[in-house]
Amino acid sequence: MAGKYNQNLMQLIRRVHGIVENADLEKHRQSQDYIGSILGNTREIGFREIQIGTMYAEWVSVSRAHMKKYVILHCHGGGYSTGSSLYARTLTTKLAASTSMDVLCFDYRLAPENPYPAAVEDVMEVWNYLMLLGYGARDVIVTGDSAGGNLALALLLQLKQQERLLPRGVALMSPWTDLTSSGKSFEDKAELDPVLNRDYIDRMVAAYAEGRELESPLISPLFGDFAGFPPVYIQVGENEILLSDAKRLYKRLLEAGVSARLEIFDGMWHVFQMSPFKAAAEAMDKNAEFIYDICR
Repeated sequence: MAGKYNQNLMQLIRRVHGIVENADLEKHRQSQDYIGSILGNTREIGFREIQIGTMYAEWVSVSRAHMKKYVILHCHGGGYSTGSSLYARTLTTKLAASTSMDVLCFDYRLAPENPYPAAVEDVMEVWNYLMLLGYGARDVIVTGDSAGGNLALALLLQLKQQERLLPRGVALMSPWTDLTSSGKSFEDKAELDPVLNRDYIDRMVAAYAEGRELESPLISPLFGDFAGFPPVYIQVGENEILLSDAKRLYKRLLEAGVSARLEIFDGMWHVFQMSPFKAAAEAMDKNAEFIYDICR
């Protein structure tokens, strides 16, 4: 019976995802924003729009007394070609509610109009903005989903290259870490994944990094040097083709002596935390537990 339920759930997720998987990139982006505005709409959360350079950004905060010392910097997903702060409200509102911390999300430039290194430059600009506001590096927890997980890691690798202080910790949801698509799960999970497929990933890679060295750590952070990284917590769904991206990242972090934890969620798919049901809420609570632990 559980298997039948899971099959039905996978079919439902495929249908819902079909709303945003539009070949017309602009319509795809608009439909994501529409979903974000619906699923991210809650009375207990307030939004404050700001401008960082030429970027739209927003602070997401609970409408009650809450912790001000620490902030969360969230990097949204979308294959580097779609996604926005509005779409990310499906996650940022939950992060703010579960941690009682302010969350900053920003609209980095998207491919194919602005391929690599545009997003990598933009995340550094946002980091510098936080530092100018008076936050210390250790006051910031960086989070990211999918391509946003890639961007979160690229931020830390850049900071390390520049011999700057790193954030207090990193929480990643279904991170896309290897743009060479060499993980075994691209084959093993191809029939199970209701959200991503190889064709979609190939299109995103071409739009973002055509003609680039895909094993460059700022493009595929899996191949970076993680020595000295702060604690990292990774969540990934059992049924996604990016499972290997998460598992191999976890292995590389441990090899580098980083305090890392990987949690694989049974029967779940790519960034399932966006969904409005119990397993997603539980996963977000676990993100909050990790963040509380490292802020003690």
